[in-house]
Order: sequence, then structure tokens, then C-alpha cells
Amino acid sequence: MVGACTAALPDCRPLLADPDDLTLVFQPIVDLAAATVAGYEALARFPGAAGPDVWFAAAEDAGVGAELEALALHKALAAVDALPPNTFLTVNVSPHLLGTAPVQDAFATRPDLQRVVVELTEHTPVDDLDALREQCDELRRRGALIALDDAGSGYSGLQQLAVLRPQVVKLDRALVSDADADPVRVALAEMLGEFAGRIDAWMLAEGLETPGELAAFARLGVPLGQGWLLGRPAPTFQPLAPEVVSLVRAQVARTRLTGSVVSLLRPVRQVEAGQPGSAEPGGVPPAVLVGPLGEPVSLLLGDLRTGETYTAPVSLRVHPSAGVVETLQRALTRPPAQRFDPVLCTDPTGAVLGLLRIEDLASAPPSR
Repeated sequence: MVGACTAALPDCRPLLADPDDLTLVFQPIVDLAAATVAGYEALARFPGAAGPDVWFAAAEDAGVGAELEALALHKALAAVDALPPNTFLTVNVSPHLLGTAPVQDAFATRPDLQRVVVELTEHTPVDDLDALREQCDELRRRGALIALDDAGSGYSGLQQLAVLRPQVVKLDRALVSDADADPVRVALAEMLGEFAGRIDAWMLAEGLETPGELAAFARLGVPLGQGWLLGRPAPTFQPLAPEVVSLVRAQVARTRLTGSVVSLLRPVRQVEAGQPGSAEPGGVPPAVLVGPLGEPVSLLLGDLRTGETYTAPVSLRVHPSAGVVETLQRALTRPPAQRFDPVLCTDPTGAVLGLLRIEDLASAPPSR
């Protein structure tokens, strides 16, 4: 590895002199509706008193920032096969380093990036957003999801949000802290959540530290949460502690103000797109046409007037914790051609759970 000594580290420890200086810990990301672990974030740790931010900043100053991030990526991607079932792993990358050779080489060690979420961790202005979008699209084609950190932290972050269309949007900690006591923070989080829903992204409340903060975001229907309240980083993939499961279930049950769509889900067949008969008139609707990685591509529907089948785009996806009223309102604001199409329900990994019919949403009894 490359060695570089810099005064940014108090003991002038050589950067990258020993790959074992960089170790990983894993913090759980929680599906709040189910009170289960949806995934983990891989976090770098280093020896000595200096924190990870100091090490990465020192590496950047010494001209080996890409090499240090690549080392973290190598170690994180090597851990993917050890993930518990039905979970994903989030790996952090600075947007301005995503296209560098060391980082690209690290990603090349794992051609199949299913169950990997690539989190862009900085929102300094990027010179070429089109190039960054192409790099993200290539990772998506290999099975990865894209996450954007610290949403709402500034103009450059919002610009990246609009251009990159991430599948996971992590709220800035400044909007999460004390949100239960600040309606302005809640309003801003709700606005970002509405935008995230319109681009089919999952909202993640990062930095949850108190039951009040958890309750505030459960009321908003935010599907994912992360923070010391839910689980601290650990050297291995740890399940949720029983007391955390009880806390999440109690808070979600206590604060949910509208009925969840989960009780209205209807099962649906999944058909691989491009297979013979997948979109032919003889197919039996409804069905979801999925791509080679299991991602939903389009819907196979039937015309009630003519009895013919046709394909339609996936115009709206929701989490099973989404409210009935909210989902119906979002469905009815779609373009007229898709306004009454079924709504697709998926889990945080993108797996199809079922369909929601507009008539079921409209006729659901009001929640108490």
C-alpha cells in the first residue's frame, strides 16, 4: 500500500502503510414497520484517537483519498456474502472519487452488486453531474442501489438529489435531531419525504437517538431508521436487541395515525420480462414483469372493457407501512393514463410484495 505521512494525524502515522489499520464495523438499518433489520452500513474505523473523518481528510490532502476509500470498499464488498438473509450492505463513497481508478477497481472485485447500496457521502459541488449520473447508472445495471446522504443539507445536495434520482434518501441529521420538539424540522422532513416518494426512493432517518425522534418519524411513515437508539456499530452483523424490537413496535403502533396499506395487499405473479408470453395477450393479468435482478420493470394488466392485456409502467411504488390515505392521494395525482393502475408495494430491497388496487384504497374504512 501507499505510505504518506501528514501532520493532519497527531502522531504522524503513515497513511495506508498497513491495510489492517482500517477495520470495519456495521450499524443496523431498521425497517420500522416490521421492527427488523433491513440492512447494515459499513463504517471505517482506525487506530488512535483520530476519527475516520480525520483519516479520510488526511488521505485527501496527501493525494491518496481514492486509495483509502478503495481499501474500505474492498473490505466492505468482501463482507457481502456474510450478510444475514434479506438484508443489504451500504458502502460509502465520495462522489468526486467514484470514477477514479482505485474505486472502480474495488467495485470490479464484485461484478454482481446485488444487496449493495452505494451511498454518496458528500455534497460538495460536483463538476460534472452528468458523468456522476452515468457512473451511478452503471452501478445500478450491476445490481446496486444508490443512496444519497444528508438530504436537505444544502443546494448542492438537493441538486444531486434531483439529477441522480437515488433509491434511498438519508435525511440530514440536523433534520432528525429533536424533531419531536420542532415542527419546522418535521415539515422539512415531510417535504423531502414527499419528493422521495415521487422518485420512488426510500426515506431513511439517520441518527435516531431518542424515542421521541423515533415517534416523530414513525408518524411521518418514514420506512427506514438508523441510529444509536436502534443499534450501535459492531464488528459483526448483529440482530436487533429484544428491547429495541419492543420499543420500535410500541412506538410505531402508538404513533401511526392512518391505516397501513399492508392489510390491503393482493398477491401478484412475477414474470421475467422478455420471456415468451410475458407480455402477450394470452398472459394472465395482473402480473409484475421483473428484470434479471428481480427489479420490477412494468405491469401486465387487463382492460376491463375489451378483455385484452397490455403493459403499463410502474408509476408508483410504496412501502408496506405507507398510509392508505396518503397512497390514494399520490395515486390519484398520477398522469391520467396511469391514474387508476394498481400501486406496486415493495420492501426496502426492492422485492415485490404485492399490488394495491385503487378501489381497495378508496373503500378502506377510516382508521380510528
